[in-house]
Amino acid sequence: MPNIGIPGLILILIIALIFFGPAKLPELGRAAGQTLREFKNSTKGLMDDATEDSKVDEDAEKEKMINK
Repeated sequence: MPNIGIPGLILILIIALIFFGPAKLPELGRAAGQTLREFKNSTKGLMDDATEDSKVDEDAEKEKMINK
């Protein structure tokens, strides 16, 4: 994937300013930040669940090995 770079980022911001207007940009930025934060928290929760499940499986296997 190619990098956008500073000129591309400035162009995107100018187009967003023209399209949405200066009053809506802070609201859009806030909404985008909240969306990314929720996505990050959701994926972190999934990863924590998966890690926790694998630890439980490992503990069960160790217990079986000890009891044999």
